Amino acid sequence: MSLDSKAMFSMSYGLYVVSAEADGQKAGCVINTAVQVTSKPIRISVAVNKDNVTAGVIKRAGAFTVTALDQTSDMLYIGNFGFRSSDTYNKFEKYETAVSEVGSPYCPEHACAMYACKLIDTVDVGTHYLFIGEAVQAEKLSDEPPLTYSYYHETLKGKTPPKASSYQG
Repeated sequence: MSLDSKAMFSMSYGLYVVSAEADGQKAGCVINTAVQVTSKPIRISVAVNKDNVTAGVIKRAGAFTVTALDQTSDMLYIGNFGFRSSDTYNKFEKYETAVSEVGSPYCPEHACAMYACKLIDTVDVGTHYLFIGEAVQAEKLSDEPPLTYSYYHETLKGKTPPKASSYQG
């Protein structure tokens, strides 16, 4: 039996920014793996690379906020959150920033929805942590269609960074 890693490109993904704040440190990064896993209570899982500053901040904060990016997102916005490190760059200073009910910063621009979650479990899945949170706040932010990973690749011509859960080296 063979394993064709290109078969993974047939899975449907969106693009999201996951963010948190702990001990005065704000962090956020672009992810493509955010999923509603239950409806009562609403629980959401996100996969974040262990090497991302955001992973450590989520663990310390005990909470995170996810924004679902919409199709108005451009590569400058995505690059701001996806191709820089939160330990050397303030990702929130260029854009309007709000604070969710769990204390996480988030940017409503280019986002169609936001979900603020209390961290209830962390699962080590190898290169990433799977953070599972219970939603305490959810808001629709715009009527724009969500930004899918397919749209990001085909229309925006975006690349998959090495720390992404779907990276193919």
